[in-house]
Amino acid sequence: MSHLLRTTFIPTKPPSLHHRSTLTHPLNNPHARTHFITKSKIREIFMPALSSTMTEGKIVSWVKSEGDKLAKGESVVVVESDKADMDVESFYDGYLAAIIVDEGSSAPVGSAIALLAESEEEIALALEQAQKSSGSSSPGAAQKSEEKQDSEVLVLNDSVGVPKKEVVEKVVGSAVHPASEGGKRVVASPYAKKLAKDLGVDLRGAVGSGPNGRVVAKDVEAAAAMSVAAGSGAPVVEKEKVVSGGGVELGSPVPFTTMQNAVSRNMMESLAVPTFRVGYTITTDALDALYKKIKSKGVTMTALLAKSTALALVQHPVVNSSCRDGKSFTYNSSINIAVAVAMDGGLITPVLQNADKVDIYTLSRKWKELVDKARAKQLQPHEYTTGTFTLSNLGMFGVDRFDAILPPGTGAIMAVGVSQPTVVGTKDGRIGMKNQMQVNVTADHRVIYGADLASFLQSLAKIIEDPKDLTF
Repeated sequence: MSHLLRTTFIPTKPPSLHHRSTLTHPLNNPHARTHFITKSKIREIFMPALSSTMTEGKIVSWVKSEGDKLAKGESVVVVESDKADMDVESFYDGYLAAIIVDEGSSAPVGSAIALLAESEEEIALALEQAQKSSGSSSPGAAQKSEEKQDSEVLVLNDSVGVPKKEVVEKVVGSAVHPASEGGKRVVASPYAKKLAKDLGVDLRGAVGSGPNGRVVAKDVEAAAAMSVAAGSGAPVVEKEKVVSGGGVELGSPVPFTTMQNAVSRNMMESLAVPTFRVGYTITTDALDALYKKIKSKGVTMTALLAKSTALALVQHPVVNSSCRDGKSFTYNSSINIAVAVAMDGGLITPVLQNADKVDIYTLSRKWKELVDKARAKQLQPHEYTTGTFTLSNLGMFGVDRFDAILPPGTGAIMAVGVSQPTVVGTKDGRIGMKNQMQVNVTADHRVIYGADLASFLQSLAKIIEDPKDLTF
């Protein structure tokens, strides 16, 4: 069975340390995943992959502090993935010995963010190990560090494709940090300690601005600036910042958030898909009347639009299909309507699954639940990655028409404008007033053609203009 797991079985009784030299060293086998069994049993806590598209994560907050005892299954850190904030639990019992990545900082998936010690006695060793790791930035220093580790570790080949590490095993977990423990010591990030050494700053005089007063790099720089100013007798004058009315500092680059990075990658991927657009005008008088009638029962306009779209997709499964490899396409078995929701610093698309089969009242309750979770960044991956057709509605902002960019892996997205009174000519030649909205569908032209979208939009218009089936 080992080939099914793509791993080799680890002997239940490891070889004697006297025969250690006969084992394969990871430097000679770069493709092998290795576990290092050390005398100290210090484990590495790594950045987990919380979704299939996540390449890096951001530490939102540490639930635990350095020195805190951890239990298996206990939440220790909150990580921001490309779409949501998620609690991460520890896989082992032990003590959070050293935090490598501070709150607000990002790290690639699989990289170390903290160290976990098995006992309190090993915390000091883990802290020393973290300091050495942060200090060995040059290739030469890293090589010496690895050579030193070679004399202390026992290597067991376990799998493929994971870089070598100096600690035993990789664990999911992490924490928060107090600035001091009864005044006995100052807790600072590894980089802050290195910076303090380079600048000659006494950490005991630095005021920590990190979690629970932990000293971070900017605190060391501030202390160094104060020291220079005190020595020269000159006051410390900060450079004036130009701030807009929205509280945004002008003239300075702003790095992407984790979510913005994900959106950027998706949009670049979308450019590789040949798309086309078809617009349609739909009269909404009957839908507006239905909404006013059942709004008091908790029904939302978003749910009505999603339900209408889902019922139209039942009649046109090709518009609900998707092409992922450029060589074939799939008629999706479920109609899952993803709806774009604006968030601070990005957007997300919560998914109303099986929207064609769920009644309008349940669908509305589900939508409100999804929006609340999206705003709190608590959506689970299956709640935002399973959409088969997407709605983007800017009508509530008064936008009358716009085009939307096709999300990767889906066949079509529909942009919905505002419903507004419009002077129209009736079939009997008279002039009348009707509420109308503009919709524009962007579709993958490898799979969906103009006639397909035209037929779909005609069906959608019939459902919206005669919405009796929406409440069943």
